[in-house]
Amino acid sequence: MPELPEVETVRRTLKELVVHKTISHITVNWPKMIKQPDDVTQFIDALRGQEMVEVGRRGKFLILYTTDFALVSHLRMEGRYGLFKKSDPVDKHTHVIFHFTDDTELRYKDVRKFGTMHLFLKGEELNELPLSQLGTEPLSEEFTPEVLKARLAKTSRYIKSALLDQKVVVGLGNIYVDESLFRAGIHPEKIANQITDEEVIKLHKEITATLAEAVDKGGSTIRSYVNTQGQIGLFQLELFVYGRRGEDCKICGIALERTVTGGRGTVFCPECQKIKE
Repeated sequence: MPELPEVETVRRTLKELVVHKTISHITVNWPKMIKQPDDVTQFIDALRGQEMVEVGRRGKFLILYTTDFALVSHLRMEGRYGLFKKSDPVDKHTHVIFHFTDDTELRYKDVRKFGTMHLFLKGEELNELPLSQLGTEPLSEEFTPEVLKARLAKTSRYIKSALLDQKVVVGLGNIYVDESLFRAGIHPEKIANQITDEEVIKLHKEITATLAEAVDKGGSTIRSYVNTQGQIGLFQLELFVYGRRGEDCKICGIALERTVTGGRGTVFCPECQKIKE
């Protein structure tokens, strides 16, 4: 599933492609993808004639802002947006098409059909699910060591499981949690509310640095991720632990190990990430 850096990359490229375009009509080939409103006809009618004015992001969610509405879109595992000419053939996995007045089309393709779309009046999107219960944005000024410490102090789960909880910090998934914990020298199975002040400062620093570097490199191309212009991310070339089970640690040379933490596969270095009592 795309994490914050990948979704931010999609946001930036999508903004370049669709802002100031006007929707003439919409084709929905898979109605179950539209979660709000319940009636797909209302979804189509509401967006007809709307201008795309901005593309935002909240955690792993894209927000396509039109004149009057906010379309909250979750890509899930395989979702992709792409801009096409009206004359281009339509892929069988294309489930929603935004037809623009200039004869171009924004097409949403999703092989697994797991993606979702929620439409709200602009200004209401942050107060309703799926965005209303999300935690702090890790690349915002509001994300401080103190905020992170307070969130972690409320749970006795493993630190990895806590960081994967979107109510604690938004946008982090398996890739960037593993990478941030490695860079901070913290074992993924350390208990979250036992983290020291020194560790939380280091973890905060490495979360923000890791995400910023990943955004700068267009995200990590793991499995099938590409941005809206068909370009792959390059941050996977910088990974220290994720996907490198059995390989030598880039820092100490010890073989990396894999475990399952909170139901998620986890790669770590037994030397660089010792559990400290």
